Amino acid sequence: MKILQVDDLKTYFRSRQGPVRAVDGVSFEIENNKVFGLVGESGSGKTLTALSIVRLIPEGGYFAGGRILFNEKDLLTAEDKDLRKLRGSKISIVFQDPSSSLNPVFTVGYQIAEAILAHQDISHPAAAELALEFLRRVHIADPKRIFHDYPHQLSGGTKQRISIAMALVNSPELVILDEPTTALDVTIQAQILDLLTEIIEKEKLSMLFISHDFGIVARMCDEVGVMYKGKIVERGPTRQVLNSPKEPYTISLLESVKALA
Repeated sequence: MKILQVDDLKTYFRSRQGPVRAVDGVSFEIENNKVFGLVGESGSGKTLTALSIVRLIPEGGYFAGGRILFNEKDLLTAEDKDLRKLRGSKISIVFQDPSSSLNPVFTVGYQIAEAILAHQDISHPAAAELALEFLRRVHIADPKRIFHDYPHQLSGGTKQRISIAMALVNSPELVILDEPTTALDVTIQAQILDLLTEIIEKEKLSMLFISHDFGIVARMCDEVGVMYKGKIVERGPTRQVLNSPKEPYTISLLESVKALA
C-alpha cells in the first residue's frame, strides 16, 4: 500500500525572467514500511521536493501543478489548519543541520516536550517523561543531563540524535530525512546511520531519504530516484539503478564516485 504518491509535482519560483522551474514534473511513490531515496547533486531539487510535500516552500515559490497524495489525501489542496496538525505528527522532518532546527534559547527537554504537547492530549509531566524516553531510544548518553541542556552545549552528533528523537516522538507515519549526516564528521555519520537502520527495522517506518551520497543511499534505501535539474531522470530499485544505470547522468554520477574511491 502506498503511503505517499507524488504525481507530476511542479514547484516554481517567480523571477523577472519568468518562472524558475525548481521542481519540474517530479513523480514517485513510497510504499508502507519502505525507504525511498532521492539522490543528486546540490541544486537538483531534492530538498525543495521534500519541503513541497509539507508545503513549506520558501517565499516566491508556488505550485504550478501536480498532486501530493498522503494516505490518498491531496496535501496541495488541504487546508492550512489540517497541514499544521499533520506536520510533526503524521509527517516529520529531520534537517541537514541540527543547529538550525533546534531553538537555542530552550532546553532540549522543553523542546521535545513541546512537540509532544502540540499533538498529544497528555499532561506536562507525562510529556516530559516521554521526551526522556525518546532520548534513551536514540541512545543519548546520560539522557537526564541532556534533557536539561541547551543545544549550544552539545556536539553535532548529539544534536542530530535529538532531532531524530523529536521527529519520532509523535509516532509519525512518514519521516523525511534531508541529508541527515552531511553536517557531521565521518565517524559520527556512521553512528547516525546505524541508529537510523535500527529505527527503520524496529519501528517499520516509511521514509524519504535525501542524499547526494550513493554509498548512503545503497545502504539505506529500497528504491531510489536520481534528480537532475528539477526532474527525476531515473528511478527504480536501488540495487538495479546502482548496478545497471540507464541514464547518462546516473552513469556519470556513479563514475565520479568511483574516481574518488
